[in-house]
Amino acid sequence: MIKLSVVIIAFNEEKNITRCLDSVKDVADDVVVIDSFSKDKTKEICLAKGARVIEHAFEGHIQQKNRAITQALYPHVLSLDADEALDDELKKSILHAKQNWQYDGYYMNRLTNYCGHWVRHCGWYPDKKLRLWDSRVGEWRGINPHDKYELFEGDKATGYLSGNILHYSFYTIESHIKQIEYFTDISAKALFDKGRKPTFLKLYISPVAKFIESYLLKLGFLDGKYGFEICKNSAWATKLKYHKLKALYKESGT
Repeated sequence: MIKLSVVIIAFNEEKNITRCLDSVKDVADDVVVIDSFSKDKTKEICLAKGARVIEHAFEGHIQQKNRAITQALYPHVLSLDADEALDDELKKSILHAKQNWQYDGYYMNRLTNYCGHWVRHCGWYPDKKLRLWDSRVGEWRGINPHDKYELFEGDKATGYLSGNILHYSFYTIESHIKQIEYFTDISAKALFDKGRKPTFLKLYISPVAKFIESYLLKLGFLDGKYGFEICKNSAWATKLKYHKLKALYKESGT
């Protein structure tokens, strides 16, 4: 059986971290939390639960998650966010994978809880994630804050595990709006640094298309009032990101 390290990044997650740590205790041989100097009781809870805590200033989601991997004791890694947890079926799947490791990485679904409602539409489920892997054959990539783990090019094989990562995303709609403001700042800056342009299509058509896609084509209406809020806010996030990108170009004079 392989040894498995669970790596978690956290900042002010005292509300969620206990649930996360409790969910991995039966599958983990090592748990390390990279904490961005939390101001609450996150560090104390992690230490009490037997996790190793390494404090490091936040440099970006991708950078922080790649740093977390370097602190793992074992090359086989399960990566979670502090507001995530494993359901019972996924725990069994991971234990089976540990006993019979066959692939370079394993995908799994993520099921999100939004204001107490489990979201099964809106394009939010199944939210396929590559979270269990041999860390020697991949790395976190993407455009902050939207990170994605990718295996290096070559003959890599992946499997699929049954069960869900349970994602406790937002407890209030207001917290969703607050995160949109924060994430769109990061996204706009990342796009600006890559030279992406805020075209007319991106500024005015993409937000409408995003709502139609998530609410109608991906059946967001089946999630009721929370489905509408999610789709509306997703469209707003798309619009806000590109208008902030436009403002960055205006400020730079380019």
